[in-house]
Amino acid sequence: MSIPSGARAALPQVPEAVHRRRWAILVVLMFSLLIVVLDNSILNVAVKTIASPAPTGLGATQSELEWAINAYTLVFAGLLFTAGLLGDRIGRKKVLLFGILLFGVGSALAAMSGSPGELISWRAVMGFGAAFVMPATLAVLMNVFERDEQPKAIGIWAGSVGLAIAIGPITGGLLLEHFWWGSIFLVNVPVVIAALIAMAVLVPDSKDPNPGRTDPLGVVLSIVGLVLLVYGIIRGGQLADFADPTVLLSIIGGLVVLAAFVWHEKRTSHPAVDISYFKEPSFSAAVAAIALVFFALMGVTFFSAFYMQSVRGWSALQAGLLILPLAAAQMIFAPRARLVVDRFGARVVCTVGMLLVALGLAAFALFDATTPVWVLCVLFFVQGTGMAHVMTPVTVSVMQALPREKAGSGSAINNTFRQVGGALGIAVLGSVLSTVYRGDIEGHLGALPAGAREAAGESIEATLGLADKLGPAGAPLVAAANDAFLKAMHVTAIGSATIALVGALVVAMFLPGKTPAGQKSGEGERSVRAGAGR
Repeated sequence: MSIPSGARAALPQVPEAVHRRRWAILVVLMFSLLIVVLDNSILNVAVKTIASPAPTGLGATQSELEWAINAYTLVFAGLLFTAGLLGDRIGRKKVLLFGILLFGVGSALAAMSGSPGELISWRAVMGFGAAFVMPATLAVLMNVFERDEQPKAIGIWAGSVGLAIAIGPITGGLLLEHFWWGSIFLVNVPVVIAALIAMAVLVPDSKDPNPGRTDPLGVVLSIVGLVLLVYGIIRGGQLADFADPTVLLSIIGGLVVLAAFVWHEKRTSHPAVDISYFKEPSFSAAVAAIALVFFALMGVTFFSAFYMQSVRGWSALQAGLLILPLAAAQMIFAPRARLVVDRFGARVVCTVGMLLVALGLAAFALFDATTPVWVLCVLFFVQGTGMAHVMTPVTVSVMQALPREKAGSGSAINNTFRQVGGALGIAVLGSVLSTVYRGDIEGHLGALPAGAREAAGESIEATLGLADKLGPAGAPLVAAANDAFLKAMHVTAIGSATIALVGALVVAMFLPGKTPAGQKSGEGERSVRAGAGR
């Protein structure tokens, strides 16, 4: 009996042997993603310890601590796009194994660092490996699940990101209470070994069967442009001055190189990425939403850590535990977001999700030094709920817009926009926080020498450090620092919420509405697979 043409087009594309173990493969991918995302949130907890003199820490300066974090981000963001393209060309499993192995080696060497310079170098190696892991996990996912199950799998994948963000500070706090600072990196090694074995056994390889000619110029332009742009963003955040010549030159240079990349890709016969996808409003709106939600979220994550630990006086572990409601909301709602999208459409769901994120960010403008803990817990749960109903639908929109054989490119685009958006959020909103704080605290530092006044006004941590040295006489300075930080946090929270509202407007205008019931993706695949099983 012949297969109807509509059903033939929807025949299952995943081999039956792979289809049977797809959920086990997803668990392996989640663990790989977990350690990559978790690593940065763990390091944020350990910066005070690493700044301590040896043997407790490495005696790292503020600038060295910043580059221990930013070396990872810079290399990671710069190579994400290229790593996704390589996965499509030479095989996603090969790229994933290489990335996780390099990440594990970098983790072990970072744990044994004898100086801040060594730590920065090995963090860059970890970022190199992570750049090959993150896009490959999503690309493999798209090739082991049929189209109808992809939204559910992507929801679980997105939920694991939220889990990593939350358990990072908790894990870091527990390790630092019982072991030396290097344990926050060494803990990655056994997980990496287990992941490598599981990948080798379970994960199938896949690649673009017709990759065409390489585009070396496009690859080079993408790396140079992204590295320059992200470096400029990071440097501007460090200086709290985006008008500084080195910052402007780097950002403008990055934008010019990326513009040249787009121009080249539109004209070459063998582009690294098909720029025409961005002509589709729903695709462009999805990647813009990814960037905007992470811009807002990473900015608030940055200042909320100081609020909880510096103003409220909670330990790193206690602050980490307070993020659990955000992770719980993501784990609960992200895998189920597809059901809400089926009922109401991506436009409505993502718009409401962005509005919830904006509401959660704006609430920080009302916080003071005595806000009840339960209010914080509710707030983080609301933020996690909003993110779960944004990240899953927009990631599905990006990934399903591209052919399955281009999954690496789609994943790279998705993750690059997220990383650049997050870096911008920390840099821009961090600069706002620093500028407002400095302007408010300077009036309380007038009696200090110029050099000490400059250092003490850099951040609330610097001011509190000075107050601690002054003993009882520093009590008024502590109160002034808390008040100045709260004022700065309120301004920054409004800025974060505004960015989230812009994201809500973008998705409300350009994401597609509810899909008619007869056109739901994957319907033919389900019926054919069901028929094949009879």
